[in-house]
Amino acid sequence: MAERMVGLKAPSFEMNTVDGEGKNFGRVSLEDYKGKWLVMFFYPLDFTFVCPTEIRGYNTKIDEFKKLGAEILGVSTDSEHSHKAWINAAEAHGGLGKLAFPLASDMTQRVARDYGILVEEAGIALRGLFIIDPEGVLRYSVVHDLNVGRSVDETLRVLQALKHGGLCPIDWQPGEETL
Repeated sequence: MAERMVGLKAPSFEMNTVDGEGKNFGRVSLEDYKGKWLVMFFYPLDFTFVCPTEIRGYNTKIDEFKKLGAEILGVSTDSEHSHKAWINAAEAHGGLGKLAFPLASDMTQRVARDYGILVEEAGIALRGLFIIDPEGVLRYSVVHDLNVGRSVDETLRVLQALKHGGLCPIDWQPGEETL
């Protein structure tokens, strides 16, 4: 289970990607994020209903994540070709639109399995979100049901708390005192 991994080295990964412009294919690995914070989120499937609301939400706040020294990586078990088609499809026809971060393909389902969020019988990932620190340690994990989207603002708050250090009480916000 993913929550048992918090505080340990994050499972390594290597996946095919498409850039957020929907133009270029590439590869990404955990090593590519060494020295940076990584917010990696899994979503169930391309061309669905809740997923684009989350992906666009993270895209809208990309500058805030970058100011905190964090990179974003979206992942599903779809192919990088499906990701590209989704980015390039007209929004009126269910398209996603351009992004400021890549989408990765976990077609082997290995990464979702390694992170403890694979729904084996369906071949898709739950809505798992992981924050990995610059040394490759998994510092935060949250998993949602397939039907419930995540909060981008909560992800930002947790990242800020992790970077701040100390004992951050419930609903802690930047600028507030820690315990």
